Amino acid sequence: MTKHIDIKVTGKVQGVFFRASTKAVADQMGIRGFVKNEKDGSVYIEAEAEPFILDAFIDWCKEGPEKSVVENVEVSDGATKDFRNFEVVKKNLLW
Repeated sequence: MTKHIDIKVTGKVQGVFFRASTKAVADQMGIRGFVKNEKDGSVYIEAEAEPFILDAFIDWCKEGPEKSVVENVEVSDGATKDFRNFEVVKKNLLW
């Protein structure tokens, strides 16, 4: 059963290859969704996979890549969107 979660990661998470690392980990785990930087300095992730895979992914998000300093990880459930793969969103056109 596929589950959808929204994740907001705060701390020193921009400019430390967080998005690229997140994509690499998600691809290895078979997670679908996307990751993007937010205007407030956080990273926003939507992820879909089996619940036990998402649990491991959340654990990784709490650590992040080597140069990141994760202060907080907020996770909330969402409606499944049937993503085809995992993508890095390069720009937010709203800002």
